[in-house]
Amino acid sequence: MRVGLVCPYSFDVPGGVQFHVRDLAEWLAAHGHAAQVLAPADDDADLPPYLTSCGRAIPVRYNGSVARLTFGPVTAARVNRWLADGDFDVLHLHEPMTPSASVLALWAFDGPIVATFHTATLRSRAMSAAYPLLRPSLEKISGRIAVSEAARRTVIRHIGGDAVVIPNGVDVAAFAGARPEPAWCGRPGAPTIGFLGRIDEPRKGLAVLSAAMEQVLGRMPGARLVVAGPGDASAAREAMSPTVAAASEFLGPLSDADKARFLHSVDLYVAPNTGGESFGIILVEAMAAGAPVLASDLPAFLRVLGEGAGASFTNEDSGALASEILRLLDNDGLRVALAAAASVRARDFDWSIVANDILAVYDTVTPPGLRSRAWN
Repeated sequence: MRVGLVCPYSFDVPGGVQFHVRDLAEWLAAHGHAAQVLAPADDDADLPPYLTSCGRAIPVRYNGSVARLTFGPVTAARVNRWLADGDFDVLHLHEPMTPSASVLALWAFDGPIVATFHTATLRSRAMSAAYPLLRPSLEKISGRIAVSEAARRTVIRHIGGDAVVIPNGVDVAAFAGARPEPAWCGRPGAPTIGFLGRIDEPRKGLAVLSAAMEQVLGRMPGARLVVAGPGDASAAREAMSPTVAAASEFLGPLSDADKARFLHSVDLYVAPNTGGESFGIILVEAMAAGAPVLASDLPAFLRVLGEGAGASFTNEDSGALASEILRLLDNDGLRVALAAAASVRARDFDWSIVANDILAVYDTVTPPGLRSRAWN
């Protein structure tokens, strides 16, 4: 089967949607399907062979973050050419209401269309304003997927109709088999607390964790905060107290392999995100790596953790976060139990399950003859 995947966000900038599209394309290709991806990207970027750039992206503030999107006549021409050359059996759009490549492909394609909705925003002026303009095109979508219940509720509220919930996928074996990096591992009296995310994006919660670390270090002066992810490390360090800054190490962006090693090494992984999360792929990656996870009590995060696969604290409450960090670091047995339960829970999100659920949605929108050739 020939599958066209469209990502609205710049593919040369890390992000959850980009990783999801990348991993799905590679899983499809590994299992006998012809998968091609269209996304914004710099023309001189180091891109995978299955990806076609539809133009350089520009940063736009969206959903509490900065999204890199592209639009306009040049992008539209590239989208049309990619669709004509691809001759796809099914087109799989991601975030079809985001004003970028996905909208342009939705307008231009006349065959079977599946769309995945990643965003969870119950009150969105942008989506409410865009829906009347996009409604005729959105009716072309035959199969709807939401990555979480929160994203599904967003679809119901802003678009109408329903969507099947299929979560983001993770290569569980890759994270479970990672080797620890000694430099990131703790030792008796000096545990390591890990954070991974865009460090200058407020909703990722580094400021909340930094405030909590002041109390943690008062009780456990040997503890270290190890921060991974893109952003201005100097500005983040300056925003910390001198005590917390001295106990913090900034690693910068990590490769996929190093991310797995990082999550496998820390004594406790903390996700202090304050909002705007529809799923929480980093939680699944940490769980798959065998890290004990402590996350803010966002509904999307609690659904990922399930029963007993992680601990939580009251969102944006640095005192509650500090208390929970200390409780977990003081109890090796509890962290081991959390990590064991997390490893089991992570299997529910393995690509072997997630991708087959997505294929089942493709099956509902394609002709019966094509389906029998594709899946048998």
